[in-house]
Order: sequence, then C-alpha cells, then structure tokens
Amino acid sequence: MSDLAISIPDLSGEFQFFTSRSSGPGGQNVNKVNSKVELRFDVRNSVLLTQEQKDIICLKLASKINDEGILSVVSQKDRSQLSNKEDAIQKLDQLLTKALTPVKPRKKTRPTQSSVEKRLTQKRLKSETKQNRQKFSE
Repeated sequence: MSDLAISIPDLSGEFQFFTSRSSGPGGQNVNKVNSKVELRFDVRNSVLLTQEQKDIICLKLASKINDEGILSVVSQKDRSQLSNKEDAIQKLDQLLTKALTPVKPRKKTRPTQSSVEKRLTQKRLKSETKQNRQKFSE
C-alpha cells in the first residue's frame, strides 16, 4: 500500500473533456468562446487503476464523485481553453496523488517534564492575577 501513489499510470486516455462558456475573465470574448473546461474521469470503470486504488479514490474523493462514479474537475481561470485544459489535468493529478498517498501513522508522544512545569507555572500565575482582581470583602 505504500507504493500506491508512485504507481499511478498515465490516465489521459480515459479523460473526457467538455467545454462551455466561462464566467471568468475575458470581457466580451466570454460571450463568444468556450474556454471553460470540465474534465471527467470515470473512476469505477477505469481499466488502468487497480480495484484497491479505485476503492481508495471513491472513499477519499466521495464529495467530488457523482452517483455514476465519475470524478469531475472544472477549470475556468484563464482565457485560453488550452491552458484551462492543462490546469484541469493538473488539478486531477494533484487530487489523485493526494488521495492515493498513504497517511503516515501518528506517533504517540508525551509532553516533556519542563513543558509540563512551564504550563503549570503559567496557570498558577494566571490564577493569582485573577485572584488579585477580585474584591476583598470582610
């Protein structure tokens, strides 16, 4: 499971690109040119991914995958369709790499003796300060 992130094959053959009019920068050009790019990748029916990788992706990226198992990434930050397409591919690659990188287990640690003493000293000082603020009643 540790080498899953390294062994992501080239998935570009399974990408589907859809273009539409962007709401981003471009002025009047926005009304004429389809510069927004939506990249769709069918995770469940991918031939290049192993079943274990598919399960991990479906679990970790569940909010970005629809009911049919299609992962969708949208890019519309540039005026150029080509640069938006490259950006969408880069976003998908980052998503998949992050999802398939195994989580490093946390090591349990204990606070040092000096940090415990420092915390208790600060706590005592704060308590004394608050005690001094109270009204003295006889």
